[in-house]
Amino acid sequence: QVQLVESGGGSVQAGGSLRLSCVASGITVSPNCMAWYRQEPGQEREWVAYIGGGGDTDIRPSVEGRFTASRDVDRNMVFLQMNSLKPEDTAMYYCAADRFCGRWGRLDFPYWGQGTQVTVSS
Repeated sequence: QVQLVESGGGSVQAGGSLRLSCVASGITVSPNCMAWYRQEPGQEREWVAYIGGGGDTDIRPSVEGRFTASRDVDRNMVFLQMNSLKPEDTAMYYCAADRFCGRWGRLDFPYWGQGTQVTVSS
């Protein structure tokens, strides 16, 4: 049984930083694809970052330069470091997993975590 558990969300002021973590069980972060998505109420879930099977990363252009995705294979975890946070980054952030990353923005990942809330105030 695959489980993804996110943590690290919270409330910060604009300009602050947060580091999200996702611990995986039942699936290994390597060589599989791990992803970070976010969703605001009433909005479609959108991709934020992908970590490919080889450790390569893709970051959403609107957050590139502020967000960094990484993984720790030994601890079977992935991370999303978020710096210079803006109010528009406020959302529920989800970790997702699949055997492959596929096209950017796909919503059919078979495995999702329960999410962790990030709230950025101005």
